[in-house]
Amino acid sequence: MYAIIDVETTGYGAAGRITDIAIFIHDGERVVEEFQTFINPETYIPENITRLTRITNEMVAQAPKFYEVAKKIFELTEYKIFVAHNVNFDYGIIRNEFKQLGGVFERETLCTIKLARRLFPGLKSYSLGKLCDQLNINHNDRHRAYGDTKATARLFEMLKIKSEELGEVELKPVSAKKQINLPPLLDKSVYEDLPETYGVYYFYNTKNEIIYVGKANNIKQRVASHFNDKKRKEQLMFDQTASITFKCCGNELVALLLESAEIKRLLPLYNRSQKKLIETHGLFHYQDRDGVTCLSVGTSRNALKPLVSFYNMRQARNFLESLVKENMLCPKYCGLEKATKGCFASSINNCKGVCCGKETVGDYNARVKNILEDLVLPKCDFYIVEEGRNPGESAVVSVKNGIYQGFGFVEGYTEPARHQQLNEHIQSYPDNSDSRRILRTYLKNDIDKVVWEKE
Repeated sequence: MYAIIDVETTGYGAAGRITDIAIFIHDGERVVEEFQTFINPETYIPENITRLTRITNEMVAQAPKFYEVAKKIFELTEYKIFVAHNVNFDYGIIRNEFKQLGGVFERETLCTIKLARRLFPGLKSYSLGKLCDQLNINHNDRHRAYGDTKATARLFEMLKIKSEELGEVELKPVSAKKQINLPPLLDKSVYEDLPETYGVYYFYNTKNEIIYVGKANNIKQRVASHFNDKKRKEQLMFDQTASITFKCCGNELVALLLESAEIKRLLPLYNRSQKKLIETHGLFHYQDRDGVTCLSVGTSRNALKPLVSFYNMRQARNFLESLVKENMLCPKYCGLEKATKGCFASSINNCKGVCCGKETVGDYNARVKNILEDLVLPKCDFYIVEEGRNPGESAVVSVKNGIYQGFGFVEGYTEPARHQQLNEHIQSYPDNSDSRRILRTYLKNDIDKVVWEKE
């Protein structure tokens, strides 16, 4: 028996919350049971997600929360093979929802994208919509759970028939660790020699051009995940990768900083994020006529220095939406929602209610002030001391007057070391919004590793 599933979410990758789910129980010949429901994600649905799915905050406000349907989902899928188009996404989302409830959700899985690539090779695209167009499958109500699940069920039936025509009795689910599939141009010894440690790795083509730069906590494991990924970009890299080099970093912070700098320096073909060099947009703040501190995103202006800079409007808006969600700020006063009175988020307890009198302006402004202070690096000189590449070595990251300077490695570092001793080991790297973002995130969790420079 198979459980064919699709979920729609609030976005934010694996951290997204479910807004819509559909499950079709299939006996191998036909659908024998259907289940679909909206789910209240208990968080704000970003506008870009609403534009894609047409699911609004109002539509899910009265829907059951996940814990209210968890038992139904668990029982429907129990002892069945979990089938989805890009199964790692849907399966991962549902597993995460159960994990947040303190439960465990484990099922054998089957991915219709992987099956379609194998059984219908050479098609232009294997996205669900394009695949349905190419195979003449009716696909109504796209990007909604029921419509996508219905189309996936029909696709599954076609794949099963095709598999039987080729002499394969059954479609085998994934339940064990996959074998590493190495690129045809890559010498196996190159992969075998990769370390299992923090660092940055570089993919080269046959012309010795760097086509991709990545960061990893375990270089060998991360490289293997690229080779087992069937997304179009990963497959193109797979076909072209002829060599791999790496730089060990000793810790995640230095790996992140080095990756970001290398992508901007080398501009590899298959890197997208962190590739842009000109910061055109920013996050700004001001007070309205009622004295409420408001946030907005827009193009950078010479007269106003943004609190945080971005490379495009989409990046800026996504940052602001995350900031609002994580801190229960009011979407109305952040330019994300037009409301004459209270915002919708306040009605589902995702905003503390400055827009409707539940929270005072003073309390709200104080919260915003604290949040904004966390968005910039401290305006002083300090170092971050982390694990080095080898025993006895330390990695040191330098910041002066709130500006990132770079990093280096020091043998036999001791706490009293100060500017003169450390600066000679620091290799200069550019200060930009990406490096500042990486450092801000780090400082939230590892402030104990900061060495403040005394006057």
